[in-house]
Amino acid sequence: MMIKNKKTQVEAMKFGTVIDHIPTKIGFKLVTLFNLTATDYPITIGLNLPSNTLGRKDLIKIENTILTTKQTNQLAIYTPYATVNYINNYIVVRKLTLSLKNNINDILICSNSNCISRSEPVVFSLSIESYNRNTAIQCRYCERDFIHQISP
Repeated sequence: MMIKNKKTQVEAMKFGTVIDHIPTKIGFKLVTLFNLTATDYPITIGLNLPSNTLGRKDLIKIENTILTTKQTNQLAIYTPYATVNYINNYIVVRKLTLSLKNNINDILICSNSNCISRSEPVVFSLSIESYNRNTAIQCRYCERDFIHQISP
C-alpha cells in the first residue's frame, strides 16, 4: 500500500491577498518592482514551488492587504496567467484570473524622454497586443514600441 504524503508548503493566512501561479523566477522580481515589502504586515514568498499546471511556480502572500484593480492590472503586464486570491477568515472569498487588457492607463511611464506624457499632465496610455507569449506594448502618444517577454 502506497501512502501519499501531501504537505502544505505555505502556511494558511487569515486575511489578505495571495498571488498564485506566478511563473518561476518572476516572484521576487514582482516583490521588488511593486515594492511589496513597504508594509509592516507579513509577506510570504514561495519560490520554485511544485505546480500541477506549471510544473514549478512562485507565490506571494501579503497579509492584511487587498490589491486594487489598478495593482492587478499592473501585475497582468508581468504575469498575465497568474491568479489573485482574496482571503477572509482563512477562506478564498474571491478568485481573480489575471488577463491583459487592450489598453492600460496610468500605470507605466514611457521610456521615451521626449514623449509628451513625461512632461505634460496627461494620463499615460498604452496599447497592448499579445502574441506567442510576447506582449507588444505601444505608447499612445509617441507610438514607441516595447516588447515584453511573457513567461509561461
